[in-house]
This record gives sequence, C-alpha cells and structure tokens, in this order.
Amino acid sequence: MRNLVARVGWLAGVLLLALTATLACGSSVPAPAAPAVQKTKLRLASTKWLPFTGAEGEPRVALSLTESALKRAGYESSTDFVADGELTPKLENAEYDGSAALWRSEEREHYLLYSKAYLENRLVLVARKGTDVSASSLSELKGKRVALVDGYAYGEAVDSAKETRFVRGASARENLQALLTGKVDYVLLDELVVSYLFEHQKEATARLEVGKAPLVKRTLHFAVRKGLPDAQRVIDRFNDAIAGMVGDGTYNKALQLTWIRADVDGDGQEELIPQGNQLGAAPPEHSYALFSPATVAAATATVSPATAAAAPTAGGSRIESNPNRVRFFIDGRFYDTWQEVPEKLRGEPEPNVVAGGKTPLLTVDF
Repeated sequence: MRNLVARVGWLAGVLLLALTATLACGSSVPAPAAPAVQKTKLRLASTKWLPFTGAEGEPRVALSLTESALKRAGYESSTDFVADGELTPKLENAEYDGSAALWRSEEREHYLLYSKAYLENRLVLVARKGTDVSASSLSELKGKRVALVDGYAYGEAVDSAKETRFVRGASARENLQALLTGKVDYVLLDELVVSYLFEHQKEATARLEVGKAPLVKRTLHFAVRKGLPDAQRVIDRFNDAIAGMVGDGTYNKALQLTWIRADVDGDGQEELIPQGNQLGAAPPEHSYALFSPATVAAATATVSPATAAAAPTAGGSRIESNPNRVRFFIDGRFYDTWQEVPEKLRGEPEPNVVAGGKTPLLTVDF
C-alpha cells in the first residue's frame, strides 16, 4: 500500500465505545468482544507499505493492529499482497473481502464500508540537530534537498512544491543515512516511525531535529466490501475491539512503543497510556499521540453533553478541560497526576514487547 500520501481516527465513535465499556465494567479495561457465532475468515488484500503493511517477519504496524482487533472480534483473517495499482480494481471486482489499511476515497466509498479510523499518518520534517524545522509546507523549503521514499505517491503536498529539490531514496532508513551524511537537508517521515526511533535509539535525540507541525495528515481505516455477508456487523465488531485494545496495552505492543496518548474518556484531552503496568520511576519523556489535536477536537465535537458529563475520573468527579493537564490511564483507572499513580507501579519498566514479527520498525547507524 504505497500511496503514502494518497493514503499514509478510530475516534469519535470508538472513543465512545471505549468509554461505554469502561463505564459498564467499573474501573476495568473494556472487555474483549465475544466471539462471532459463526466463524468467518476474511480474505484481505494490501500493497506492501513498510512499516505499516508487510509480510510476517517485516515491519507491519497496521496489519498487527487489524489482525489483533479482528481476532478479538471473533474473525480470522489473511492478507495477500498485490502490486501497486491492482488493489482498488481487485476490491471493486470482489476478488477479496476487504483491506486492513486504507485511506478513505470517494471512489471506493461506493463499494466499501470503512471502520472508524484506527491510526493517523502524520508526515513531519526531520533534519540534523540545530536545523530549522518550522516550515508548515514543503513549498517553504525552496532550494532545499528533501528526501522522499521512491514509489510513494505523496500527492499535492509534493506536487505543489515546484522549487523544492526532492531526492528519492529506496527506504526511510536510506534517506535518514543520507541526512546524517549531509547528502540531503531534510527527510519527510511518518511521526510514528520518528517516535519509535527516539524511543529505541537514544542517539536520535542528540542527532536529529523534528518538526512539530505535520505537513501531511490522513487517517487509516479497515474496510470490507458492502456485498460481504454481515459486512456492517464485521465493521461494528472491529470498532468495538479497537476501542478495547487502547486501554490494555495491546495497541502499544502493535506500535512497538511503551507510551501512547489518546482521549480515552472523550473530553477532548489526551491521557497517557502505558504498554504494561511497570512504568518506571518518572513519567515518560516521549509518548506518541494516536491522533493530532485537530482530529481529537473534531471527534470531541460529536460527543453528546450527556455522555461527556458521564466520563469517569479518578476522584469520581469530572475534570474540567485544562490544556496544562497531564493525566494517566493505567490498568483501567484514571490518575490525575503522576504522584497519584500507586508507588508499586512506579518501578522498573517491563521490557517493551515488539509485535508484528519482532522486527524493528527502523534502525539507523548514527
């Protein structure tokens, strides 16, 4: 699936599902969906798009997430990889039941049902330490050498930057090596991969500068054919399963990250969520936001006042919106401050479990 910017959430509806499950179960993590009554195996298709879709043993974040969610929802699945340009016609001709990782398109809306977005792709500028990364569009980088991955369709963001010098590399790793050796000035990279790099390779902090504003932003979805029996039920159960995965650490494992940020209770502000329940002696220096503030705000606008008022808090009363608040969601419970987290949890962190074939998303020779 190489349309990195023609394609490379889980939000309002899924946030509400997670909240509803939490309220129904007290302080526990949302329970996994019950198995489907009738066993169904879904035949899915995708193009290869590392690190989001790949074969077993390759980086495959999106497939790890969707396969875990479908299994939790009671469905088996398998994914075949097709050549670039073949995915849309094969889905339209009903050669497959759907796809694990798609950007929404008006053309495919006619014959596909989409899940709530379960991931958001945000492409940011990466440069050598000390470089200005404040550009809000690629067109601002006139005359600069910006590395892109060969074969990815970046769309309007690249097409409109006529005076920027784009350099195509074989992979994100190759592009970062070119950056470190001074062959290019910038690399355009997915924020998830950047977060992974900063968590797993400590040299990244000393060597790299990362832009705060994404230059491209799109949400990622699971989709099935409308003609598939019980298609809507498959989508609904998938949405339920994704909601439950956020609070129990499954999401972190698939992303290969220790800490993520998500708006668990639908109040428009994110909570910090760990992979396990051994958290370390201090709050995390780095965490990955599943969705950008604008996406969270748009989703929150659809939450009803009655549901928002019911959002649980550690002390039993609702916390008012506070832009400076740092809140934690650990093992199904909310904590307003790090000091409120039980001391028994603030010990040595558990090893970060790598999912999806135990293959690193990215390694760089610093």
